[in-house]
Amino acid sequence: MEHNTDHISCQDGQTGCGRPEYPEIRKEIQEYVYGRIVPEYARFDLAHRQDHALAVIDNSMELYRTAPEELRNDVNPEMLFVAAACHDLGRINGKENHHIDSGRIIRADKELGRWFNDAQVESIARAAEDHRASLDHEPRSIYGKMVAEADRLIDADTIIRRTLLYGMSRYPEMSSDRQIERALEHLYSKYGPDGYLRLWIPWSSNATRLRELRTLLADHDAARAAVSAALSEILEKV
Repeated sequence: MEHNTDHISCQDGQTGCGRPEYPEIRKEIQEYVYGRIVPEYARFDLAHRQDHALAVIDNSMELYRTAPEELRNDVNPEMLFVAAACHDLGRINGKENHHIDSGRIIRADKELGRWFNDAQVESIARAAEDHRASLDHEPRSIYGKMVAEADRLIDADTIIRRTLLYGMSRYPEMSSDRQIERALEHLYSKYGPDGYLRLWIPWSSNATRLRELRTLLADHDAARAAVSAALSEILEKV
């Protein structure tokens, strides 16, 4: 699928915040998401800004396009699109319960009633509630599984950078050495061989990328060097 690359404004010097258009999604829904929902991410921590929302949207739509036909026929792409866009809105109240708060925000959004019935809005809200990697249960629907998988964004460089950015936003008082230690602790607890992250979509490329990341983490010196280099790059841009 070819995307048009209109752009919305980026925050804090970010570039490349593309605004792809999807033929499966009604124009008015896309306008609402790009005009009202995605800009909300400008208020969140550095690891969860507009570029993150757009990446999860695009990953979700890619999972939809590449799904087996019999499953794709059971998925409403507009519900998936909105669920992906709204998945982190609860971060306005902080990280701890952001998935639950995202569901509440979705249920309270009367604008969604223009395009979806009550049952569909509830499915969208549950998908947001189920996206969090640290949950102890399987997502309750294919929408939750696809949004959760799309949110994984498994790319070693991206994950390391976002982990550092979150730490710098949440704990600005930490020294550079402590930021590196915090990032490594998070990487091993989430992505290590005994980490809590789970994958849900068999046709996703995340499994291969997770194996590649775990290969890096298996070499502790290489992992520390990668995190240190990423921090230096971030600090050079500040």
